[in-house]
Amino acid sequence: MNHHSFFATSPLGLELLLAEELRGLGVLDAKEGRAGVSFSADLQAAYRVCLWSRLANRVLLKLASFPSPDPQALYQGIADIDWAEHLRPDASLAVDFSSSRSQISHTQFGAQKVKDAIVDQFRELCGERPSVRLDRPDVRVNVYLDKDLASVGLDLSGESLHKRGYRLEGGVAPLKENLAAAILLRAGWPRLAIETGTLIDPMCGSGTLLIEAAWMAADIAPGLMRDHFGFLGWKNHQAAIWDALITEAETRRELGLNRQFSITGYDLDHRAVHAALDNIDRAGLRGRVQVERKAAAQARPHHPAGLLVVNPPYGERLGDAQTLGALYTELGQTLQTHFQGWKASVFTGNPDLAFKLGIRARRFYKLYNGALECKLFNFEVQPEFFFIPHEDESGLSEEARGARALMRRARSQALRSGSGPGAEMFANRLRKNLKNLGGWARRSGVSCYRLYDADLPEYAVAVDVYQGEQTWLHVQEYEAPASVDPQKAEGRLVEALSMMPKVLEIPPENLYLKIRRRQKGVAQYEKQAQAGKFFVVEEGGCRFWVNFEDYLDTGLFLDHRPTRRMIQDMARDKQFLNLFAYTGSATVHAAVGGAAGTTTVDMSNTYLDWARRNLELNGIKGYRHELIQADCLNWLEEQSAQRERQYDLIFLDPPTFSNSKRMGGAFDIQRDHVDLLAKAASLLKPEGVLIFSTNFRKFKLDLDELDDWEIADISPKTIPKDFERNPRIHYCWTLKARIR
Repeated sequence: MNHHSFFATSPLGLELLLAEELRGLGVLDAKEGRAGVSFSADLQAAYRVCLWSRLANRVLLKLASFPSPDPQALYQGIADIDWAEHLRPDASLAVDFSSSRSQISHTQFGAQKVKDAIVDQFRELCGERPSVRLDRPDVRVNVYLDKDLASVGLDLSGESLHKRGYRLEGGVAPLKENLAAAILLRAGWPRLAIETGTLIDPMCGSGTLLIEAAWMAADIAPGLMRDHFGFLGWKNHQAAIWDALITEAETRRELGLNRQFSITGYDLDHRAVHAALDNIDRAGLRGRVQVERKAAAQARPHHPAGLLVVNPPYGERLGDAQTLGALYTELGQTLQTHFQGWKASVFTGNPDLAFKLGIRARRFYKLYNGALECKLFNFEVQPEFFFIPHEDESGLSEEARGARALMRRARSQALRSGSGPGAEMFANRLRKNLKNLGGWARRSGVSCYRLYDADLPEYAVAVDVYQGEQTWLHVQEYEAPASVDPQKAEGRLVEALSMMPKVLEIPPENLYLKIRRRQKGVAQYEKQAQAGKFFVVEEGGCRFWVNFEDYLDTGLFLDHRPTRRMIQDMARDKQFLNLFAYTGSATVHAAVGGAAGTTTVDMSNTYLDWARRNLELNGIKGYRHELIQADCLNWLEEQSAQRERQYDLIFLDPPTFSNSKRMGGAFDIQRDHVDLLAKAASLLKPEGVLIFSTNFRKFKLDLDELDDWEIADISPKTIPKDFERNPRIHYCWTLKARIR
């Protein structure tokens, strides 16, 4: 399909954000300019931007650019374009003309010259001429004159893309939909929609922020409700491409509306509430977005974390700024009193009023509401003193309840002055490790690493550092032997926990503890908690969701970091298979490394959904990246018998033992590894490579039974520096077909 040059226009201040959005839609060469982004792509990509961009105003197909110092030059330049390629003689057209710093400054006159040149060309060629129709013409021509240089394009959008099709009644001063989307993006809502799914707008007006937030959470294309686009009457319109994109978007909407999220709006004006409910209904969100008539000060959270986003009046059209200080002060008090642990975003055209909130902004962004310069302030609502709310622990495992109790003790101890010699000894070791390993991590570009691993026998914990937008500590207690007094062991653990936030200089709430006990049966897979908090970290150019509380592991095995990087380096143009895939981190590395296709197999729907979200976080979607929910043993049995699938690169990291009810029987890695490896290797292409890893410390590879394969022990190469004290954390081999 041929590539064309396009320009997507946007409100001022959104250019960088729009460029990021277009890259996420598959446009690789998006380059931001003033009030828009230029890019080169095929027609399918341009259609996708029209359908999926939440930020753009228009998408223009560039036709020509030429000097226009006077009306005759403008007329001739337009006449030199072959308009028969774009519209029929009996079609309708409209011309949008704008000018800046040019001799032709009268926009109506300029539009008339452009229209004359087009219709005169048709009259001379066929004796017919297109008609002029300002409302929904077959083709809309856009001409922009800057310093006497004319840029001519076809408007593929037809009318501004911010018009989604759901809003009929806008309220007193409604936000445009693409500005509302920009506010939500800058507020971090797409990530929070997955982490908490909870949003409140306490001054929702006609509901624009609510609807845009729900459409983001439900993966609904912002252009899906529109009944008109500018390309529909264009002579070169490719209907089959467009229909396929619509079908895909409808499927994604249907799936997305099954996702769980909680979006609520409040407004004291009953007319605004009715307008919001009508708009929500037209947006297809009846029952999914709630609106109540209530003052902003009465807003209350129904979830321990989420996003409060609000566009309060700021003395422009809606009220006198001098009388609004009390409103902002009251909003700040509501946030601090009732929304601890939440994130808040306040959009205002009067920054002085924002200081009335009484909360220090974490970040702010300059945006424009029309021509008015505004600012979006992002806050993290945290108490000035330590506070532990009462928590419902009914859904927690015994280990998770114990961990929370220990954390409460540790935080209370941290607040008391002074510490014992044992705690200081542990803190000194932590500082030493932080200096050495922290320096290595920074030099190596490693953001998640093991800082401490039972270095001091008295403090038997593993401490992992995770760095993203914040720094988090994930701490795992090693079960003490029976000879150790449990009360002493618990006391030392509390001492260690109390020192960690001080040494790492992190908030106490960024410390997470796991009490590990020897797991039997299916217990190793059971959920430990229901917090649902996910955070984003980076590794080797890839991004991953991690969860520190709900599962025994975080979703990213840090000791496999070199192995994943090896997979990324080997995967270009290859077909990759990830068995017992867990959260799909190896698949992400393979895809980012340029794999031609990936197959990810795991028995758990929870982990497969996690893997899907990891892939999407890295912009990886489509049929080339297959996710299969299956018992890996049964799946391998079937595939090795059929021999229809063949892979260049396979990663196999099975559990040590499993007797899950969903598997056919008990699995033991030592007993069953020969059969497992043989079946997996049967799916290799002739030059393919299988990477096999296990964390069973007593494992012995049966080389005699695997003599058909060329096997290399690469374990030393796959043990990262932060795990060198524990070189038996895992073993790793490569298998290739032996050349006979």
